[in-house]
Amino acid sequence: MANVNKLKNKINNNTNFGEKIKDVVMNNIVTIIFVVLCLIGIKLSGLPIFFVANELVTRISRNSFLVLALIIPVLAGMGLNFSIVVGAMAGQIAIIAVTHWGITGLPGFLLCAVIAFPFAVLFGYLTGKLLNKTKGQEMITSMIVGYFANGVYQLVFLFLVGTIIPMKNNVLMLSSGVGIRNTIDLSGGVKETGIKYALDQILKLPIFYVLIAFSILAILYNIFKLTNRRGIVNRREKQNKSKDSFKYIVNMSMFAILLILSIVIVAGNTPLKNIQLPVVTVIVIGVLCLFNILIVKTKLGQEFRTVGQDKHIAKVAGINVDRIRVLAIVISTVLAAWGQLIFLQNIGTLNTYGSHEQIGMFSIAALLIGGASVSKATVGQAILGTALFHTLFIVSPLAGKNLFGDAQIGEFFRAFVVYGVIGVSLGLHAWKNRAELKRKLKIE
Repeated sequence: MANVNKLKNKINNNTNFGEKIKDVVMNNIVTIIFVVLCLIGIKLSGLPIFFVANELVTRISRNSFLVLALIIPVLAGMGLNFSIVVGAMAGQIAIIAVTHWGITGLPGFLLCAVIAFPFAVLFGYLTGKLLNKTKGQEMITSMIVGYFANGVYQLVFLFLVGTIIPMKNNVLMLSSGVGIRNTIDLSGGVKETGIKYALDQILKLPIFYVLIAFSILAILYNIFKLTNRRGIVNRREKQNKSKDSFKYIVNMSMFAILLILSIVIVAGNTPLKNIQLPVVTVIVIGVLCLFNILIVKTKLGQEFRTVGQDKHIAKVAGINVDRIRVLAIVISTVLAAWGQLIFLQNIGTLNTYGSHEQIGMFSIAALLIGGASVSKATVGQAILGTALFHTLFIVSPLAGKNLFGDAQIGEFFRAFVVYGVIGVSLGLHAWKNRAELKRKLKIE
């Protein structure tokens, strides 16, 4: 009898393990597909690893802040915030003003951040109020808000600037004296009146030297946490301690591998060791990552999560649901405005009427590629998604040329990726919700 029970337990464990593997694959199917596509694309493109890595570092530091700006609305149950486009417009308004005044470098960049803040708060507040009127349809509403705001933005800078809004600037204004030019050079030219690289050029260091230092600190931190555990009080605490210990050991192993790889690259005479990292920009992104992680542990973060899980229960618990939802959108919009400033100071050129248009689509696609969904998103998924998304952007034109004889195929594939991944992710989310509902009905 004992042998029979052991056999049953073994079968159940195997079944559970198989189901866990299946769940992991299904929950990360989009990420797995794009990892494979990136590897195939790198192989087909034939691009040097140094070029791909250097471009990837630049793109991750340029775009990560915008992708991270999407996390809080997801946490609050408002889905994917397509209206971060409105925040990007707030950032561009600030850039136009600062460029007109001729304030340069880091002071100009910081002034842009200050000016963009009230605009972003106002735009976010109005957007949040509208989304509260369309509960359950937030994503499509936020997308339409972006289109509407784009129309107002173009009206202001094409027709009102130079007429109702006085401005005289031969560099910024059209020759007619009405409207802003289509392209604004943020490098400043001879007069150096731009904010190009205002953040990036403060401090640049070889990336693998930075990774060596970071890996050593991370290993020491995990060793400290592992050896500084308190005594066990009960069985539950014993289980928690075991899980935490395993987590710290896994973290140490990962950082040890990263440390060894970095040392090998630095010690070897390879071009990779010359890749430069914009340290201050990365620190700013790291601060936002820390903010997104720590806010969950605060009272406000718990209110975001409660509202995201069930609005009715949140209301019964005494939470002002509408206020929390508006606050989530305001925070996201402000972060998007600052993210657009980081993006444009790296690009060095402001396309007055086009720089903001694809921000929402590209950022959301990157987040979804990292394994996020309409109802769940983490910092790790945002960074991973940004890396995969832009790896594909780097290699796809040349991969398309080598495979089909036409680089334009790669460009078409980029557009397909952006819209395709959003469609697939939304479809998977709906399918999972339906499957979960059926499972609950069967249990009842």
